[in-house]
Amino acid sequence: MNIAANLSLLFTERPLAERVLAARIAGFSGVEIQFPYELPAIRLKELLEQAGLPLVLINLPAGDFMTGGLGLAAVPERQAEFDAALQEALTYAAMVRPAAVNVLAGRLAEGASREQALATFITNLRKTAEAFAVLNIPVLCEAINPLDMPGFLVNTPEDLLYVLQQVNHPQCLAQLDLYHMARQELDMEQVIQSLAGRIGHVQFADYPGRGAPGTGHLDFPRLLAALQQAGYQGWLGAEYRPDAAGTEASLAWLSQWQGSFRRPSVV
Repeated sequence: MNIAANLSLLFTERPLAERVLAARIAGFSGVEIQFPYELPAIRLKELLEQAGLPLVLINLPAGDFMTGGLGLAAVPERQAEFDAALQEALTYAAMVRPAAVNVLAGRLAEGASREQALATFITNLRKTAEAFAVLNIPVLCEAINPLDMPGFLVNTPEDLLYVLQQVNHPQCLAQLDLYHMARQELDMEQVIQSLAGRIGHVQFADYPGRGAPGTGHLDFPRLLAALQQAGYQGWLGAEYRPDAAGTEASLAWLSQWQGSFRRPSVV
């Protein structure tokens, strides 16, 4: 397992274009960006090549989701917008070649049918997996806790497994966010075991507070051991919120973890 910096939450003291190199200097082995589309794809490719870092993960464009809206993937009335977002992501990914692409389910509209929303999401997720299979890029979906994000459509490991089973595509996998599972006070080792063989990416932050490892009470050595026992050998994405002291001041945990993982060679 190797550690990536989520540049949407880390190094935000700098413009996005400067965060890739900052992550390299700090000692991360890769980067992930929730929505990188403000940077032209050719520019991001250049930044990644200059820093010698792989791009681990991006999200499909999600419309108004980040400003409190429903998003695109599970809203039947927004099918044309979702299709346009998929094409935008395909064009972008063809240039920057992320290791995986995540599709956010979005929120359920008040009074809307959960069954219909799930059916729409499943159809769109399958369509996305089929499209990205041409680029040999896995497609992910994730569960987000409904306490921090009321109305989010997919919350639990059981929700994730249902979606993955319905999509039934070999390139469609789960994105497991340890913080979102802990926020729901789930048995973390049981969560990992239930998703064994279907985990395509892991993100982490401590709980409570969603801060850096060591700021809460999650037992990361135990959780990382459980991931290894479940056969997971992929990336770990640091998606936490540094305190007011800034990102660099929050990185004591990184030097403690580095010896446990092999840094990948960059071609």
